[in-house]
Amino acid sequence: MEELISIIVPVYNAERFITETMDCVLAQTYSGWELLLVEDGSSDRTVEVIEQYIGEKQENRIRLIRQPENMGAARARNRGLQEAKGRYIAYLDADDLWMPEKLEHELAFLKEKNAAFAFTGYEFADENGAGTGKIVRVPETLTYRQALSNTTIFTTTVMFDRARIDSGLLEMPVIKSEDTALWWKVLKNGYVAYGLDENLAKYRRAGKSLSSNKLEALRRIWNLYRKAENLSIPSSAMHFCLWAVRAVKRRL
Repeated sequence: MEELISIIVPVYNAERFITETMDCVLAQTYSGWELLLVEDGSSDRTVEVIEQYIGEKQENRIRLIRQPENMGAARARNRGLQEAKGRYIAYLDADDLWMPEKLEHELAFLKEKNAAFAFTGYEFADENGAGTGKIVRVPETLTYRQALSNTTIFTTTVMFDRARIDSGLLEMPVIKSEDTALWWKVLKNGYVAYGLDENLAKYRRAGKSLSSNKLEALRRIWNLYRKAENLSIPSSAMHFCLWAVRAVKRRL
């Protein structure tokens, strides 16, 4: 019997993309999963699209969880973590896509490495989900110190083993760039992130997404160094510069 992977997806005004996202989960070669769609107070037709999809597919592995109001991605993911039944936790953003072998290959890799934390390579995609050919390669491992200046870990590629790491440690801090803050928190507690250098996901770069706002992204990362990690200005500046160089290289 396959071990259960809980896939957590924060969903907010995602009616344009959520059907494709659900399709990529149903297409997985590994079938032992549950899909937790944490709806975060959308004002568009997201809920209607999800409910219609579940009804048409008659798929009891998909669960729609509704937040009482818009509370942000961190709280949505934490709600999903609370509701999750699986030993393994995987994150997927509502506008991103997985290759069919993503869960199968990453779970096998996680077990092979006896790891608590794994991530994979990925490809940038355009607004329509078509790959651009720009593939991000990932290192074999990342420690806390290395990750401070190398934010290669992409949320949609991450998998955790809750038999090896306490669920309480996996709660995302409610701050901007909450995903990066979580990776640092986990790694700071002595864990190592293992990178599977295989392109198993597509990062859709929608034109108006928060992550596409470069100035805002720079501000968020700087605040993580100074406020979340309490690094000195010189140390923050050093890590920030290294992060920026790597971030630019990934996109060229």
